[in-house]
Amino acid sequence: MRIGIVGAGILGLAVARQMARAGAEVTVLEKEPRIAAHQTGHNSGVVHAGIYYQPGSLKATLCREGAAMLREYCAEHGLPYDEAGKLVVASTRAELSGLRRIAERARENGVPGIAELDAIGLREVEPRAVGVAAVHSPHTAITDFPAVARRLAADVTEAGGFVRLSRPVRAIRQTTDGVAVAAGPERLTFDRLISCAGLGTDGVADLARAGGDVRIVPFRGEYYRLAGPARGLVRGLIYPVPDPRYPFLGVHLTRRIDGEVLVGPNAVPALALEGYSWRSASLRDLRRIVAWPGARRMAAEHWRTGLREVYGSLAKRAFVAAARRYVPELAPADLVRAGGGVRAQAVARDGRLLDDFVIDVRGRIVLVRNAPSPAATSSLAIARHIALTVPLTF
Repeated sequence: MRIGIVGAGILGLAVARQMARAGAEVTVLEKEPRIAAHQTGHNSGVVHAGIYYQPGSLKATLCREGAAMLREYCAEHGLPYDEAGKLVVASTRAELSGLRRIAERARENGVPGIAELDAIGLREVEPRAVGVAAVHSPHTAITDFPAVARRLAADVTEAGGFVRLSRPVRAIRQTTDGVAVAAGPERLTFDRLISCAGLGTDGVADLARAGGDVRIVPFRGEYYRLAGPARGLVRGLIYPVPDPRYPFLGVHLTRRIDGEVLVGPNAVPALALEGYSWRSASLRDLRRIVAWPGARRMAAEHWRTGLREVYGSLAKRAFVAAARRYVPELAPADLVRAGGGVRAQAVARDGRLLDDFVIDVRGRIVLVRNAPSPAATSSLAIARHIALTVPLTF
């Protein structure tokens, strides 16, 4: 079985490893000169425990399975993995009902060790944090996802597969016998093609003539990091109670595996699919985004929230204020710009931001249409799910 994988992020490489271990002849095609160049390489490193997601959804199931598989994989290969723990903090009494829903959902999803804490209890976990109550997830972890991706790529090559860098896919033609792909200077033929292209998902779908009712709308997430002694104010991960209308989790404080502490991200519309700053703009990408009816409907419904996020992007004091709700000792001088990433968020034709993972099968082509966070956490489980549920033979 000859299988082509588009995208050498952590998900594409996990799928490639799964297929190679099953005996397939696997080739990964990546347009960049390195692996993990986009979402994987700009990830905060959180291994989610599965506390937020709708019970029974792919996210809920595959996040829990994926976290367990990732923990074992990191132990097997000597990769960093630290159960730093997460607090979801209600800063006001008005947020208590939302916090209770999170605790209930976490238990429905089988997340181990969940505890509901009062104001005193949360300070036993995070002594410098404040709030009226919190949910503690002690097994939420942190890791180095680019390092995991590099190990997955090594697994693929050791199993006889190929990881082809600087191979942008330029053409796709599906026939009764296979899928012909032009990638960089090469022309290849596969029995199956699986797209894990992230921000490039729609481009691959268009080449495959596989239109649909969802499109990727990029959202940039910007971070600050804590400087100097301020890093000691946070032990693990401190999150707000999320707004249930959005798949974003709000500005939070995250200790990374390298010891840095990130503050963020926000969620502002990016001006290009790979728009990592306000200066990164693409008229071609913007025209494509605006042409999608779902993007226009989403903007019409949520423009007030969008303006608040843009203000937070342009005004450091908004980031500081968000962080100080949970760690009041922080001062503006403690926060230093730390870059960010772009989330490939699928938006439906009616303007809904899709929350669950979406996998679309078009003949011999498999398109992962929506795989935002917790896709890195879930990557090994998503790969197994594709192998088990997508027909790979004819």
